[in-house]
Amino acid sequence: MKRIGFAVPGDLATPTGGYGYDRRVITELRVLGWQVDVLSLGEGFPQPSAEQRAIALSRLEALPEGVPVVVDGLALGALPEEAETIARRSPLVALVHHPLALETGLSSADAGKLFESERKALAAARAVIATSPSTGQRLSEHYGVPPEHITVAPPGTDRGTPAKGSTDGTLRLLSVGAVVPRKGFDILIAALAPIAELKWRLTIAGDLTRDPATAAKLEADILRHRLAGRIDVLGAVSQERLATIYSSSDIFVLASHFEGYGMAYAEAMAHGLPIIGTWGGATIDTVPPEAGFLVEPGNAEALTRALKFLIENEEERRRFAAGALAAATSLPTWQDTAKIVAAALDRLA
Repeated sequence: MKRIGFAVPGDLATPTGGYGYDRRVITELRVLGWQVDVLSLGEGFPQPSAEQRAIALSRLEALPEGVPVVVDGLALGALPEEAETIARRSPLVALVHHPLALETGLSSADAGKLFESERKALAAARAVIATSPSTGQRLSEHYGVPPEHITVAPPGTDRGTPAKGSTDGTLRLLSVGAVVPRKGFDILIAALAPIAELKWRLTIAGDLTRDPATAAKLEADILRHRLAGRIDVLGAVSQERLATIYSSSDIFVLASHFEGYGMAYAEAMAHGLPIIGTWGGATIDTVPPEAGFLVEPGNAEALTRALKFLIENEEERRRFAAGALAAATSLPTWQDTAKIVAAALDRLA
């Protein structure tokens, strides 16, 4: 049986798109016959202390020498010296969801440090798995990763049931994502405030514990714009409950500043929801023009215009919904994703 280690920071069950990708790929690799040893590298990433880095290295070194190890980029980018150490004893594979330096809210100094750290760590990897063509290109052009070392393995998308939509005359807007600065929930609230007279209601589903300050700001923004009672902030929800929410929604909207792929966009398309988003990062690779509108990241006014247009135009919503469903049929399944990853691992031999 082929064997690999798969190392993640913290808890693999963390409810984010990146951890979701890791979980599904691990599951499908096992179906394909791989033995996958899952390692938690501990807490503190992407800015671990010296003690946390030592713990991560000791856990990586516990794998038998020569066994390839896939390390999630959230951890690997913060472990440049450790990556060099591991690469001398085992084939090292970097899994990059999105570059660490592009996280919203970093100071220029912190972004610069993360860039140099991740660039050095990636140089130690025998292979790099990127989750979108855009991310792969960025790693090649800005981080110096040779193109022949990069494999693009986009996330899989489960085929969903087309949404039935709302039935009471109030348009249901849905936004899915962890409440962190990069997801732009402050921009979304600011974009909705000028159209408060329209009949809409927003549901936000996503982890509220990742960044307590951003979660508190979201609550304050809702109150400041006098939108309490119009917006339901649910926190993390189960996949079963999320499927129910998708079914009763009319429009999917997410104001991300940057996406390494945009799994939430893809999931919404699979449910036949018209999309309103931004073209930050790889979203343009995921959401085609026939599925909805992509506007400039951080531009609340442009987001307002897109929201107003779709809320007021049922025919356009129907057109984009049909486009989203059609586009979703060409998205890879998780089995497809795992086969791409498995092929990349096979090439290490």
